[in-house]
Amino acid sequence: MKLAHKLLFVLCPMLVLGFIYYSSGKLHLHVWGQKPLFDKQGFLLNLDTKLPAELVYKYGNLSEGACKPGYAAAKMSAIYPKFSKPASMFLDRNFKRLAKVTNYLPPFGFKTQERIIDVILTATKNYGLGPDLDSLNCKRCIIVGNGGILSNKSLGSRIDEYDVVIRLNEAPVSGYSRDVGTKTTLRITYPEGAIQKPERYEKDSLFVFSAFKPLDFKWLRQVVFKEKLQGTEGFWKSVAHFVPRQPSEIRILNPYFIQEAAFQFIGLPQNNGLMGKGNIPTLGTVAITMALHNCDEVAVAGFGYDMNTPHAPLHYYETVKMSAIKESWTHNISKEKEFLRKLVKANIITDLTNGI
Repeated sequence: MKLAHKLLFVLCPMLVLGFIYYSSGKLHLHVWGQKPLFDKQGFLLNLDTKLPAELVYKYGNLSEGACKPGYAAAKMSAIYPKFSKPASMFLDRNFKRLAKVTNYLPPFGFKTQERIIDVILTATKNYGLGPDLDSLNCKRCIIVGNGGILSNKSLGSRIDEYDVVIRLNEAPVSGYSRDVGTKTTLRITYPEGAIQKPERYEKDSLFVFSAFKPLDFKWLRQVVFKEKLQGTEGFWKSVAHFVPRQPSEIRILNPYFIQEAAFQFIGLPQNNGLMGKGNIPTLGTVAITMALHNCDEVAVAGFGYDMNTPHAPLHYYETVKMSAIKESWTHNISKEKEFLRKLVKANIITDLTNGI
């Protein structure tokens, strides 16, 4: 066989295989010169993809302004075929069955923390939003970010109309209700981000704990059992010594949302499943990821850092300016914004302050 024929014999199968790739659980064939349909994360490049005809018909028959059951998940699946809706908000007594997070250390899982989680969940005894919200056929959720873009928008009454209002860390409500509302269904935080003054907690909100390191679970146990905090070594700033919540008002956020946001949605470095430089999503994006799985309609307000306006307020409750923020060691703000913009462009989430 001539050399040229030998080369063709070897190269042809390789070329064919080279254009076949596995994505979204389906086999795709690339034709030479054809543009790819998906980006590296598995999102469709065409974000204007329509919903299936049966869903268009279903939602079209609802009265104007009615909540659309399953809308966020349906839109998400349309542009990201790998999306799978079932993922509980909080850990419950069956948490060890969550295969996707069992083998990861915090923040991407709960490996090594099973025993202490068991003890905590035995005390909290509640693992949902509460009977009234859990029984709703359709839930509208809003994640209220902490951005200065919320100032002077007068969105408070509109925010309060949502069934579930999610707030982050220590962002205050009192004194800012005109812009941020008065309602808080749940507040997601971690030890360093938790409100430190007991009088600043809302009366009826759930305290939702998100762990970023093993030490955080020890802190939560002390909070749940009202134990004296045994030292603060290992925390990167001061932490709350007391949280005015009964065990039944405390939840543990499913760490799958941190993992999914980081590795699947944003495409941050896996770093062998360990926390590292630039591979932790912000708490706001984690909350949005949670809402995509558990809410029928999702909105956000107060999101977006605009580095082109260095003198704008960074947070709605502080005088610190935008120029104070630098590229975080743990977060990748630019890559995260790419993901959030996909959600807005595809009409999966509604951005009330247009900061994304």
